[in-house]
Amino acid sequence: MMRAGYEDIEGGGGPIYGPAVAFTSETMTLAGVTVENSRGKDVIARLAQSLAGDGLMRVAFLNAHCVNLARRDEAYRQALGQCLVLPDGVGVDLGARLLHGRMFVENLNGTDFVPRFLQQVKMPLKVGLVGGMPGVAEKAATTLRRFTPDHEFVAVSDGFFGSACCDAVLSKLEDGRFDVVLVAMGVPEQERFMVEHLDARHGRLLIGVGALFDFLSGDVARAPLALRRLRLEWAWRLGMEPSRLWRRYVIGNPIFILEILRERLWSRAMR
Repeated sequence: MMRAGYEDIEGGGGPIYGPAVAFTSETMTLAGVTVENSRGKDVIARLAQSLAGDGLMRVAFLNAHCVNLARRDEAYRQALGQCLVLPDGVGVDLGARLLHGRMFVENLNGTDFVPRFLQQVKMPLKVGLVGGMPGVAEKAATTLRRFTPDHEFVAVSDGFFGSACCDAVLSKLEDGRFDVVLVAMGVPEQERFMVEHLDARHGRLLIGVGALFDFLSGDVARAPLALRRLRLEWAWRLGMEPSRLWRRYVIGNPIFILEILRERLWSRAMR
């Protein structure tokens, strides 16, 4: 088993308790998806303030692969429209530069952002984990307990419960009275699950976290920090899982660039 690596997750900043302040929000659009363009510390403060109130917030992350999916999957695109969408990776930075003339102010990939959020928000939270292969959520919860002891973490279900057991998972979430629910079912399933099945009865902050549980459990190794800082984590993941990810990166990345260029030409033609 790989070492479970909270130590490998980048973060920083002091504790945040959810101050009652007003937030200004700048956004940029990719493939019809509105993406937040804010510093991580400001997004964390916004989420903390949401948790201090009575509302419901859903959070999703958008990378180049997600943009490709959103272009052809209307239900996924509609689900993203009901989430606070954060920029994830060098691909969407390049897309923003081509379409809007500037990159996002900060890369807020979920693997780093979610643990950073949990570390900095010091109000005690009850966090439910849904997703991953059988047993992975339990291992991820153990890692989270070790590094963020202010919060309670409960592994609710793996991500393979299917339609027959969906009601049972929803009942567990409702009975758990969770503040935060982390959903690791991969895109677009996790975003659609959060929007189509979950509401304020199940959690007040719902976050689609992709492969986070795999990294926290130690079942999948993250790229070395130097590669991540060079924005090459995608190449590491391709090298680790070529049979699963070659289509996403080898074929998907060129398609992403071509579609962004087409969107750029279209937007200029319509001015």
